[in-house]
Amino acid sequence: MKPVRIASEGYPFIAGLGTAAVVFFATRHPAGYAAGGVSLVLTMFCLFFFRDPERHPVQDPRAVIAPGDGRIMEVTEETHPMTGGRVKVVRIFLSIFDVHVQHSPIAGKVARIEYKKGRFLDARDPRAAHENESNSILIENERMKVVVKQIAGLIARRIVCHVRLGQELRTGQKLGLIRFGSQVDVYLPMDMEVCVAPGERVVSGVSLLAMSKK
Repeated sequence: MKPVRIASEGYPFIAGLGTAAVVFFATRHPAGYAAGGVSLVLTMFCLFFFRDPERHPVQDPRAVIAPGDGRIMEVTEETHPMTGGRVKVVRIFLSIFDVHVQHSPIAGKVARIEYKKGRFLDARDPRAAHENESNSILIENERMKVVVKQIAGLIARRIVCHVRLGQELRTGQKLGLIRFGSQVDVYLPMDMEVCVAPGERVVSGVSLLAMSKK
C-alpha cells in the first residue's frame, strides 16, 4: 500500500505546528505538555486535511468527472458569462473532512482563468456561490466547455490555482486546492446529462458527474 501524499500547501502548517509541539513538550511543564498536546493534535489534523491521494479517472472523452470531493448541494441551471449562455450547474460542498485538492473534470485547454474578490460566507449559504471570493477556470475541448469554480468559505480563506492560461490538461490532473472547508461549482453545457443528485457524495477525479449525449 502506497503512502498517501501530502499537498505541498500543507507543509508550512505541518512543520510549524510540529515544531511547536516539540518545543512545548521540551519545557517539561504541565502547561507545556497541554500546549504540546494541542499542537500535536493540530499537526495530525493538518496531515489529514492536506492529504492528496492518487486518483485514477476514467479516460472517456464524453465524461465529466467530479473536480472535488464532497456532497452534492444542488443541481440547477443559470446563465454564465464565461460560457456565453445558459448552463447546468452542479454545486459540491467540501467539509473540513474531505480531500481539498481539485482535479480537472475533462481533458482540454485552459481557455480562461478569472479570480474574483468577495465575501467569506458559509459555503452552505445560497449567496456564497455568487458573493464569496472565487476562482473560475474555463476548460474546453472539441466536444464541450466546462467551468470549475473554486469558492472560498467561512473557514476557507485561501484559494490556490496550479494551472495557467493555455495549459493542456489531462482528465484528473490537479487544478488547485482550497484551504479548510469550501465549495466547488461545475458549469456544464445544457446538452449534458447530469449523473448525480443532491445529497450524493462524489470523489474528486473518480466519480462521474455528467455525460455528453453527443
